[in-house]
Amino acid sequence: MPVVPPAPVVSPAPPTEVTVVTPASEFDRAVPPGLQIAAAWSWRVLLVVAVVFALAWLARYLSEVMVPVAIAILLAALLSPVADRLRSWGFPRGAATAATVLGGLALIAGSLVLIGTQIVVQASTLSGNVVQGFDQLLNYLRNGPIPISDSWLDSDQWVSRISNFLRDSQSLLAEYAAAIGAGAGHFLAGFAIALFTLFYFLYDGRGIFTFLLNFVPRPSRRQIDEAARKGWRSLSAYMRATILVAAVDAVGVLIVALILGVPVAPALAALVFIGAFIPLVGAFVSGFVAVVVALVALGWVQALIMLAGIILVMQIEGHVLQPFLLG
Repeated sequence: MPVVPPAPVVSPAPPTEVTVVTPASEFDRAVPPGLQIAAAWSWRVLLVVAVVFALAWLARYLSEVMVPVAIAILLAALLSPVADRLRSWGFPRGAATAATVLGGLALIAGSLVLIGTQIVVQASTLSGNVVQGFDQLLNYLRNGPIPISDSWLDSDQWVSRISNFLRDSQSLLAEYAAAIGAGAGHFLAGFAIALFTLFYFLYDGRGIFTFLLNFVPRPSRRQIDEAARKGWRSLSAYMRATILVAAVDAVGVLIVALILGVPVAPALAALVFIGAFIPLVGAFVSGFVAVVVALVALGWVQALIMLAGIILVMQIEGHVLQPFLLG
């Protein structure tokens, strides 16, 4: 008897997906698609702008805390290699952090002491030059192309005018004094916050950032951590390049000042080095002090040469050195 093979089992076809098309409302059909897309983009852009403005307002409201913390982050990026090197040499974590912070403070204090010492040593010479330059200015005003009456240049009358102004503006001066006192208090408070924050950033900055990662959704933590590591390396490289740029500015100003014989040249170089850490205008403003000293001590020709030297140094720094170091 022939064997009949069993019939093949046919599996049922998988159910096809049914796309439900919701009929557009009459209002949606009346609005062109381009306008609908523009409206969808518009409210989202407005929402982002509102969030940015809210964050900016919050940053301004908390600026007395956020600015010192930002400065502490920059200083930590600058000093963290020193602390890491001390720890690699066997220093305990706390001792390495304290030595790094105190060493940075000692460097700043030493620069300020150098500036003050140079000024005190040559104070008599500078004061004599100031008086001589002021007398020359008065003579020029009396006998210049537009002569000024002696009554306007009489020192007794100017003392009387200044005394009357101070007497009539006591309330305004009191307000200015109060504002200056409040500003000094805010500066000291910010300095304490920056110093305190710097110590803990150097002590366990990685632990602080790891704790902050707990507020980020878990799937995004690895990407954010990697981005933060790259950003930190870039910030550290930027701060090291800033030190080299500041040193070049200081050396350039020192060379020009020594060639011209400007008094307190080392102090002026130290001032330029400190001022170079202020972005955009710090080095130029501190270098302008050297121009003023050259004007008072040597005359306007040497002052113009000093100004030209500072401009040359700033041009080399801005157009050659910074692009080379910072890429």
